[in-house]
Amino acid sequence: MLYKQYSLKMTYQFFINYSYLIVEPNSRNAIVIDPAWELEKITKLLKKNNAKLRAILLTHSHYDHTNLVPTLSEAMQPDVFLSQKEINASGFRCERLHAINDNDSLSLGGLSFRCLLTPGHTTGSMCFYLGNSLFTGDTLFTEGCGVCIRPGGSPEAMYSSIQRLKREIKNDVCIFPGHSFGMPPGQTMEHLRKNNIYLQLNREHFIKFRMRKNQLGLFDFQ
Repeated sequence: MLYKQYSLKMTYQFFINYSYLIVEPNSRNAIVIDPAWELEKITKLLKKNNAKLRAILLTHSHYDHTNLVPTLSEAMQPDVFLSQKEINASGFRCERLHAINDNDSLSLGGLSFRCLLTPGHTTGSMCFYLGNSLFTGDTLFTEGCGVCIRPGGSPEAMYSSIQRLKREIKNDVCIFPGHSFGMPPGQTMEHLRKNNIYLQLNREHFIKFRMRKNQLGLFDFQ
């Protein structure tokens, strides 16, 4: 086994996020992706695995993906990785922050991640590719894709990012998004190709559909 992976469903008021804890069994080094809420869940799993938090990977800078970074940084002193474009656009700062760029390779605790820049939800959104798993933050959900209406958002960029993932990610790769809207994380890219409408639209229709008015909610995908 190359690594153990835990999908942590985090709840805080009306925010529900997925954070991911990855442990390399030999070194017992751990990496957490987008730590949001419920610190006790992360610390409990670290203790259970006798693991040390080596790094934090951030798909983007929004509060519901970075809330626990200061706490974890102070308590465990991990390195923190965020795209250079996101750092520049958002002004996000923390201790031991390292800038990363498109197609960078990160070797962390015996694990090798490939960084894929996928703007659209934010200017510098990043996906992380590890083994047979892709961690997509708010770029690509099982059921849809992230909103493009906040500062740094762009439906044109989101379309290009979705098309990139369609080209580069094989059907058997499991997708682990930052949020779930009915389906549990870990569905295959093949499943998304068949069932996620945003992977089936051309550029014009994608932009119109994602930005249409009178949606029932921000995550009304149909």
